[in-house]
Amino acid sequence: MPLFDFSKDERGKVHSIKKRTLRMILEASKSSFPEEFGAFLRAEKGVIKELVLLPGTVSGERHAIFRMHMLPIDFTIVGTVHSHPSGACYPSEADRELFRRYGWVHIIACSPYDRSSWTAFDMMGEPRELKVVD
Repeated sequence: MPLFDFSKDERGKVHSIKKRTLRMILEASKSSFPEEFGAFLRAEKGVIKELVLLPGTVSGERHAIFRMHMLPIDFTIVGTVHSHPSGACYPSEADRELFRRYGWVHIIACSPYDRSSWTAFDMMGEPRELKVVD
């Protein structure tokens, strides 16, 4: 069960991601390989437009650890993104816990980090649609 009921919150109505932002996610994930890449997602009017990188994020082959105290107070942050170098494009139990606590939309990018190797999830870890827009 989520900590809060965000269903009536406008920030939860994210419907798409900018193509350039998705490209940035895939390139950062590829560049970080064999370690995970991790960041937060910023949206405006339902469109994910930017990544927020947290200082002190620790990456390894099977984890990306965020220093949550470094997360700015920013109501445009709508979720997280991280990579799975293993190629498994589904959330672990630790991912699901993160999803429940921080945001409404989450992205996992998977090896080989091409246009079709990513999945968006809701805060419960269920796959959801996210349109790619110019």
